[in-house]
Amino acid sequence: MNVYERNKTLLKITYAGLMAALCYVGYAIFPAISTGGTKIHVGNAFVVLGALFLGGLYGGLAGAVGLSLADILGGFSQSAPRTFITKLVIGLIVGLVAHKIAKISHDHKRVYILKWAAIASVAGLGFNCVFEPALKYVWYTILTPNADKAASAIKALLAVTTYATLINAVINSVIAVVAYLALRPVLYRAGLLGPVDGELPAADKTAHTANTANQH
Repeated sequence: MNVYERNKTLLKITYAGLMAALCYVGYAIFPAISTGGTKIHVGNAFVVLGALFLGGLYGGLAGAVGLSLADILGGFSQSAPRTFITKLVIGLIVGLVAHKIAKISHDHKRVYILKWAAIASVAGLGFNCVFEPALKYVWYTILTPNADKAASAIKALLAVTTYATLINAVINSVIAVVAYLALRPVLYRAGLLGPVDGELPAADKTAHTANTANQH
């Protein structure tokens, strides 16, 4: 593994830890508002942001760890396993769309990055609107049977188009995309973004390769 690859892995791990902390803070400082069986909070925005910067796996794990910890410390440890699964899935979907399908890189114009960051955010959070109550229903029907909670999950699933669910997804998508577009150029100028959210531009990668060769 060369210097470029070592730095890439180290930066991803470091950023994943930071994003996990931001997910926790985003949930802890701005508590969820429960309405119609749906929780509105900004924690998911940081899950999406992490996936946009780090890719699906690292970003998803950061969100899963950060928000599961928020559940545990907030007295909702019983929901932490489901939180881990749902946030990981959000990250994986966002990362898939942004980095595997759109292949966002420094060579793309800002409009292209904006478009695909928004599409990826909506895809991840939109899928979660269905996946989270569905998982909850399966959880309380098969794994830990609870008729009342299973019925509540079905109600949330059938009401997936209610204003609370839509507001939750829209708010988190907007926050994530705006933060991503604002932070991306700052991190790039600082020389930190290249190894984090994708390949370096050709000139920069050549410089990395040259520096690596000079060290041997």
